[in-house]
Amino acid sequence: MDGTVLVADDDRTIRTVLTQALTRGGCKVHATSSLLTLMRWVNEGKGDLVITDVIMPDGNGIELVPEISSVRPDLPVIVISAQNTIVTAIQATEADAYHYLPKPFDLPDLMRRVSRALADRSQSRSQALQTDDVVVEDLPLVGRSPAMQSLYQAIARVMNADLPILITGESGTGKSLIARTIHDLGDRRSMPLFCATGMDFQNVEEPSSLAHRARNGTLLLDEVADLPLEAQARIVRMLDDLKEDGPRIIATTQADLAAAMDKGGFRQDLYYRLSGMTLKLPSLRDRIDDIMLLARHFAQRAEHDGLPARQFDSHAVELLRAYSWPGNVRQLENTVRRLMLMGGEMRILRSDVKSVLDSQPEAVPAADADDGVSTSVARHLRRYFDLHGGHLPPAGLYHRILREVELPLIETALDATGGNQAKCAELLGINRNTLRKKITELDIRVARRRKLM
Repeated sequence: MDGTVLVADDDRTIRTVLTQALTRGGCKVHATSSLLTLMRWVNEGKGDLVITDVIMPDGNGIELVPEISSVRPDLPVIVISAQNTIVTAIQATEADAYHYLPKPFDLPDLMRRVSRALADRSQSRSQALQTDDVVVEDLPLVGRSPAMQSLYQAIARVMNADLPILITGESGTGKSLIARTIHDLGDRRSMPLFCATGMDFQNVEEPSSLAHRARNGTLLLDEVADLPLEAQARIVRMLDDLKEDGPRIIATTQADLAAAMDKGGFRQDLYYRLSGMTLKLPSLRDRIDDIMLLARHFAQRAEHDGLPARQFDSHAVELLRAYSWPGNVRQLENTVRRLMLMGGEMRILRSDVKSVLDSQPEAVPAADADDGVSTSVARHLRRYFDLHGGHLPPAGLYHRILREVELPLIETALDATGGNQAKCAELLGINRNTLRKKITELDIRVARRRKLM
């Protein structure tokens, strides 16, 4: 992308996110919290594109669009707003805005629209679409779910702060990618980013040499929970000896450090030195609405790598959304690449997805193994509601969910008591007749066997 973008938003975080993303995309940016300042820039002939919020301290961004058009008819205006109503969208359209995007907006989508708007000023529509594809490939983060929008805002808050950052999340959620994004968007991006793994600390007697390799850029400590206590002690000494012009520290872990500290496997002093700011990355099953956005992104990337072009059938999409993705985004990317290589059909069918997923584990990730029953049930219910899209599940949910919990509870209790119904009723704390009634209602097969406990 090439051009100057004028950004008007009273939210400092939004201004920072847009400034950094647009600058990284090759644009020059002027940002302000005032419509008065924005209009002065427009009158001075500055800018090739305007991005403005609606509700501003000194006016309404939509009402300013006709005025901008009267002064600069060729200057496109993209309106963004937290007023997510159809009325706002209609007003933006009637004001002849180039595009309207509700907040929280999807950053990759906004960047595509910016690319197209800038290209439309100097190129044909087909050339603009080609530029669009390049922007998608360059973007480091993909996702429009609330969880990802919150993450974008958190990155904007921390990327230029001189605080150590601890990035947590399950395997495959993109912890290293987020660390690199923070470095690439921050004010240290011209300096080195050095990633230190457990092997580096085993082979180096003096960890300060690793800090020297990062100079005053970023030192990334990958999966710190896997380091032995001796190596952790070395890192503590290194961090204590860092000079003011030393590197910024970012650490990643998929482990529960609080639990590791309780068990004596992780040093408290190291934890407090690393957790100046903590970013927790969401698992893919907690951002179901991003699954197809990511899948199409990976499919497009695979096409650029020379793999055959294929489109997802609607039934294939349903199966992708219903899967638990224990390997998260990394597993999804590998799955998409396998699907792109299968067969000669242009469409990816449900049967294709099933054959690939059947060979992969669908077990709950280890990171969730210690979750309480309430947490696990809550996760299940969120997935159940999400899988219905914008519609409510069928009526009678309360009794269906109770039955789903009641059945495995009674079966497990019967197994544990060797099929002894008197012992099982006592274990459950219910009347024996009640237990018998439940066994009949739920069609549970009871067999006497050796007790499990």
